[in-house]
Amino acid sequence: MDRLVNTVRPYAWGSLTALPELLGQEPTGEPQAELWMGAHPGDPSRADRGAGPQRLDELIAADPEGELGAASVAKFGPTLPFLFKVLAAGAPLSIQAHPTPDQARAGFAAENALGIPLDAPERSYRDDNHKPEMVCALGEFEGLCGFRRPAEAAGLMAGLAAPGLDPLIDLLSVEDESEALRATLAAVLTMDDGTAAKTVRETAEALAARDTADPDSDYAPYARIAEDFPQDRGLIAALLLNHVRLRAGEALYLGAGVPHAYLSGVCVELQANSDNVLRAGLTPKHIDVPELLKVVVFEPDAARIVRPVPVDATPGEQLYPVPIDEFRLSRFELDGVEREIDGRTPQILLCTEGAVRLTAADGTTLDLARGQSAFLPATGAPTRVRGTGSTLFRATVTV
Repeated sequence: MDRLVNTVRPYAWGSLTALPELLGQEPTGEPQAELWMGAHPGDPSRADRGAGPQRLDELIAADPEGELGAASVAKFGPTLPFLFKVLAAGAPLSIQAHPTPDQARAGFAAENALGIPLDAPERSYRDDNHKPEMVCALGEFEGLCGFRRPAEAAGLMAGLAAPGLDPLIDLLSVEDESEALRATLAAVLTMDDGTAAKTVRETAEALAARDTADPDSDYAPYARIAEDFPQDRGLIAALLLNHVRLRAGEALYLGAGVPHAYLSGVCVELQANSDNVLRAGLTPKHIDVPELLKVVVFEPDAARIVRPVPVDATPGEQLYPVPIDEFRLSRFELDGVEREIDGRTPQILLCTEGAVRLTAADGTTLDLARGQSAFLPATGAPTRVRGTGSTLFRATVTV
């Protein structure tokens, strides 16, 4: 077992206080957005096995089968196939979508061929992997996920009575729902700057004029977005998406091509080991419109909330089912009874409430306080976990 030392990424949308509170640290006064746990080369975790802190990706590269297990290496290759995070949103994230595996490989190769540096701001593909993801709320968490039905989006826009939205309402009336959504998003992202500025201003003013004090108001989340991004055409794109509110313990799974944006709250996020993002607004970062339109799946789909189900083979474990194998997210609500975790796959354990003691097969123990995490190599031997009033998330793979 390795206690992990993890990096916090300070994106502008991050909360000032949520991650410091989780980690038991004093706020820095700067936004702190994502705590990364894993072996992504962008910010790998570190572990100390007696020779000082070492990068987890380098430890795995030195002995892939010893760290990940033969079954995981055979199925996913000699790298940890997932990236685990705690995400703390103090302001809306960009509207974004992620590519399929084939799109990621092609996009990464194309940008490499153009000689675009990996850290260039205009780069969309920073690796050749897809990025399905799951978020599980640690408290109340809000986001946008998937397209509304065009008629519903048109009704939402019509209710604002902003003249600049009228051409978009007309596009949403096209009989083919997929084409209606594609044409409308394309129009939002490609309208000239003057038209976009006028339409966004009218939309923001219309939202400000409405009574959005009730958090259940259809317009409340968009009014808050307008306050944070009063000049961003992503405000209009956001009206095309479903608003979803998660309670603690509820989750969302997002496959390739699903447009989404997280608005507020703290969650754990588990995703394939990738940092590929195609953006559609609510950001000063690069927006590659042609590539985005190739990646997005233009199908109306209500956001599906995922709730955990008991795992018969592991008493006390609750699993969040997903349709892929690169990652598997589960949770233990520990009540003083010792539980056993299978050791045949690589895994990261994260304590989000209370304190947890891990005990390896040889009797070695490791205590995790709130906000601390551990990497468990795939030794094949089980690990026992115990805590009282404690929550432990488990990230691993399915083989």
